[in-house]
This record gives sequence, structure tokens and C-alpha cells, in this order.
Amino acid sequence: MEVVQVLHMNGGVGETSYAKNSLLQQKVISMTKPITEDAITKLYCSKYPEEIAIADLGCSSGPNTFFLVSELLKVVDSVRQKIGQKSPEYQVFLNDLPGNDFNTIFRSLSIFQNKLRKQLGPGNGPCFFTGVPGSFYGRLFRKNSLHFVHSSYSLHWLSQVPQGLESNKRNIYMASTSPPDVLKAYYVQFQKDFSLFLKCRSEEMVDGGRMVLTLLGRRSDDPSSKECCYFWELLAMALSDMLVEGLIEEEKLNSFNIPMYTPSPAEVKYEVVKEGSFNIARLEVTEVNWNAYQDETDLSDAFKDGGYNVAKCMRAVAEPLLASHFGEGILDEVFRRYREIISDRVSKEKNEFVNVTVSLIKA
Repeated sequence: MEVVQVLHMNGGVGETSYAKNSLLQQKVISMTKPITEDAITKLYCSKYPEEIAIADLGCSSGPNTFFLVSELLKVVDSVRQKIGQKSPEYQVFLNDLPGNDFNTIFRSLSIFQNKLRKQLGPGNGPCFFTGVPGSFYGRLFRKNSLHFVHSSYSLHWLSQVPQGLESNKRNIYMASTSPPDVLKAYYVQFQKDFSLFLKCRSEEMVDGGRMVLTLLGRRSDDPSSKECCYFWELLAMALSDMLVEGLIEEEKLNSFNIPMYTPSPAEVKYEVVKEGSFNIARLEVTEVNWNAYQDETDLSDAFKDGGYNVAKCMRAVAEPLLASHFGEGILDEVFRRYREIISDRVSKEKNEFVNVTVSLIKA
């Protein structure tokens, strides 16, 4: 699997699109807002720069792309007005892999810019947007050109499926039944990728620049613990049922593995300290319910079904990976089964995603 070519969220604005099924990711951005606000405020107040270059890495498409940018600019504008500073100019870089739906982003850009101008009022500096397709596991920007870097729910994706997963049969990710060598292979790939990410960003960021990263992670020391692997195990269950019924091939299932690693806070800290380019300002863990609509009101009957909500969210994320490996013909059926399995589980137990957020300062 060529991850760079295949990995992207579902594009467009249809029923299975990421744009229509990313409320959970928006809630995570909102939950980590105090950390992000603290970082951008301290960055601005340290030097009062005349221009601020911001990069959102793994920006995807849909409302969350502009939601994050809007929040950052509003914080800076509020601070600069209080102290009587002239507004800086902003350069915003939106990065994701080449398969990302950049067209949807830029078709809605003028609407967002008009809305932002009204929110911030007169006196706010201009804001320029640039799309940057490419992997963040490599250099993307000029040296010493970025002031603030943000990434939410992207860095747990690996640059490639780890080598040596042949023994991980009937699993599609790390699982309770995965052999130790599989768990080690995933961890080694994470170490390699995360270290390279930090090295690249250290070259691109100015001294004193700030970076806030939120990854899907875990509290446990066990990389195959239920808190980080369960939702993939349930998808593997749906695929295994289809294998038994002859709807997919055994070789196809055994050779499919998700290119992701969900680190613990200790693992994130270890890599940051080892790489050496950044100091840790904050390292925090939060949780969010699998069902993003859990506490929402005035829902239609469909959205009152937790299994329906979780399956739609997961489909928007995982569909391109499944389609490239198994073909598009299985998608409706596998997610129908997944919805049934999820509905059964969420009715019996509370399940949450664990988020690891780290705020870094370029040394």
C-alpha cells in the first residue's frame, strides 16, 4: 500500500464525506483550544511580529480546516487590540497529502475570508492562504519560515505500513492477539516517522516558534490495549464475517494493515527529548466519546443511533484505504455490518478515544 497515494479522508460534501462526518475531530480541536490559545498568545507576545506564518499540517477538507485558522487569528487579534499593537499580516499554509480534496477547501475560501473580515472588523491585517500538498514526513517549507505549526488527528498516521506484519493474520491493526513482533514493528515505524517529523519542522520554524500537536493515543503502556485498538478490532470482526461468507478473500484480509500508531504520552515525550530540537511546554491527555453526537440535542432519529454515527465517522476516514485494497464493491456491506457491531457495543459500554496533545517550543 502506497500510503502517500491512498491515505486521505473522503472528499466532497456528500453523505459519506469527511466534511459531513467530522464533528468528532472538531470537538477535539475545541477541547484542546486552551492549549492552542496559550501557545499562539505566548508566541505573539514574545516578539510582536509584523507577520505570522502558520501551518496546519493534515488540514483535510471541510469546516474544521477553517475553524482552526479562525480561532488562531481571533486570539491574536484580541491580544493585539488590548495592547494597542498594529495587526500583523498572516500567511496560512494548508498542508495534506496529494489525495486530499483541496478543491473543496479553496472553493469555499472566499466565503470564509468575508466572514473572517466581518468577525475581526477593521484594522486587521491581510491573510494569505496557500495549499501545500505533500507528506509532512519530509521538508515542506523554507528554513526558518514558520512561526506556528498545528496538527490535529493526523500524526498518528504513519508514512507507511510497517515491515514484517505477516504474522498479524486476521487482524488489521495491533490487537490483543497480535504477536510481540507486530507491536514492535509498529512502534519502530512510529519512532522513525515522528523523529523525522520533528527534525523537518525544526529546520522550518523560527527560534521560539510554537507547535501544538494532537494525536489519537492511549494512556496505557500496552500498545494493543482496548482504549486505542478496539474500534479497529470491531472493523476486523466485520471483515472476518465477510471472509467466512466468501465475500472477501483470505489473502486480502491477511495482507491488510492500518498504517497508524497511537502513542502514549511517555512515548511522545521520549521522542521529543531524544530528537532535541524542541522543549515541551505542555503535555496533556483528554478523552472524547466515540459517538460525537452523544451530548447533542434536537437530533434526527438516525443520529440518535450511536452505531450509525460512529460507523459514518469511521467510513469517512477509512473508506479510501479499504477501497484501494478490497475494492469499492464491499464498502456498503462492511460498514453496514460495522454499524451493527458498534451499535451493540455502545449500548453496553462507554467507549472513548484518547487524545495526546503536546505543546512545543523551538529551542
